[in-house]
Amino acid sequence: MNDSSQALTPTNYFLEPGFVVMPTSPTVISAVVGSGVSVCLYDRKRKVGGMNSFQLPLIREKGKTTTRFGNVAVWTLIRMMVEDGSKIKNLEAQIVGGAHNPELSHQNMGQENVRIARRILAREKIAVTSEDIGGSKGRKIVYSTHTNEIAVLKVEKLRKSDWYPYEDDRTP
Repeated sequence: MNDSSQALTPTNYFLEPGFVVMPTSPTVISAVVGSGVSVCLYDRKRKVGGMNSFQLPLIREKGKTTTRFGNVAVWTLIRMMVEDGSKIKNLEAQIVGGAHNPELSHQNMGQENVRIARRILAREKIAVTSEDIGGSKGRKIVYSTHTNEIAVLKVEKLRKSDWYPYEDDRTP
């Protein structure tokens, strides 16, 4: 393999809940969400993307803001893309997650998480070109930052052992 083909081989990155990533080289980002949400932002002109994964819709306490909250995570990803040279008019978004399992919680946190993502993206006039949201199943996400392709697998149970490097017994 020559140097130019190695440069096009994407690296793999597992995005933990509460984090935001905008890689500088082609990357395949994997994440797992239940009621949490991931927003994938892509610059159509520059062919670069980034992704966040947040668990809660919003925080209002100054000084305690973290990207575990949607109102911080979505703004942070937008800011990272713009600071890297993207223009808002070239950005598009995909939203994944926001499940609700009434057996685990009466409050539909997933719906609130989706609502905050949509609200911020609409405020910035960033088109949402794809959504896989709601329902009661968790999701495994695989997102390519250089092609804007996304694969979403819906699952009954989210297990850490489902992701490489495989650990434990992977039987249901």
